Amino acid sequence: MTLDDIKRVDPKGMYRWIADFPKQVEEAVAIGKRAAIKLNAKRVRNIVLTGLGGSAIGGDLLRTYLSEELKIPFIVNRHYFLPAFVGTETLVIVSSYSGNTEETIAAHKDATKRKAQVLCISTGGETSVLAKKFKQPWIQIPGGLSPRAALGYSFFPLLVAFQKLGLIKSKEKEIKETIALLKQKSAVFADPTVSENAPLRLAEQLHGKLPIVYSTTEHLDAVNLRFRGQAAENAKQLAFGHVLPEMNHNELVGWNVLTDVMKQMHVVFLKDKTTHKRVAMREAITKDVVSKYAAQVSEVWSDGVSLLARMFYLIHFNDWVSLYLAVMNNKDPEPVAVIDYLKNELAKVK
Repeated sequence: MTLDDIKRVDPKGMYRWIADFPKQVEEAVAIGKRAAIKLNAKRVRNIVLTGLGGSAIGGDLLRTYLSEELKIPFIVNRHYFLPAFVGTETLVIVSSYSGNTEETIAAHKDATKRKAQVLCISTGGETSVLAKKFKQPWIQIPGGLSPRAALGYSFFPLLVAFQKLGLIKSKEKEIKETIALLKQKSAVFADPTVSENAPLRLAEQLHGKLPIVYSTTEHLDAVNLRFRGQAAENAKQLAFGHVLPEMNHNELVGWNVLTDVMKQMHVVFLKDKTTHKRVAMREAITKDVVSKYAAQVSEVWSDGVSLLARMFYLIHFNDWVSLYLAVMNNKDPEPVAVIDYLKNELAKVK
């Protein structure tokens, strides 16, 4: 594969967006530091981030990243309405890249009606209009990207905001390491001509196969979801997955019938050094079971010292896998025509 091969199917420049992700992270951190966030953190007893798709995945990653530090409950909401517990002691984060996601707008109005504290993040749109109307803090992020390509903007300003509010300890050291690691790895991952390009090698193995993605620690649950979402939106191919140890209590049994279909499956285990020793044992047994049916089984290990760096290494790795798969599938990675069709059909009925 060459850069010309990529340019042929990628006129909008998804390649460049992924390659520039380390710079996006730097800019996103700066945006978070500049943002004026006037909220009463002492009153917050629970947190709800409401959003969909590429705007929600940042919340998923934030929730899993902070699961062992944040002292209050934090959930991600993907609906028109909010859970019943939301009230004056709730911090509701309204995340919509365009600012015009209809489900998120409805949930935003619901949060305001219930007198929750609200923090908004978007490029503009109705979300910014409502934030100004109700005098709610709004973090403005740059436009011009697909929401899924703006993950840095949807994650890092919120991470910095949590620091400002005193909800978590400073992550300056972890952020610095993450940016340095992403810059180092992106220089290799962006070159399709080098043999050390591990995402390209995995994409070659996944081409023509159905990826099944398993992860072995809760910190990678959202990374797993991101992998599958990027395969669908960028490469235009399905990918399925589950998490251990949960899949040992249900999905593992399904590796039994439809053996001809299973021969077209490639299982990818996303791995991290924090995996519980019993889960590691479960993984070894699981791998033995599925390898009898699947076309191939692969492992992708995290890299880096801090958890933040390890998570975003895997995210960046998998974003490149999806880009290279798109080229192999001869699909433009940027447009999501069927989602546009769905929105247009919904717009016909108010």
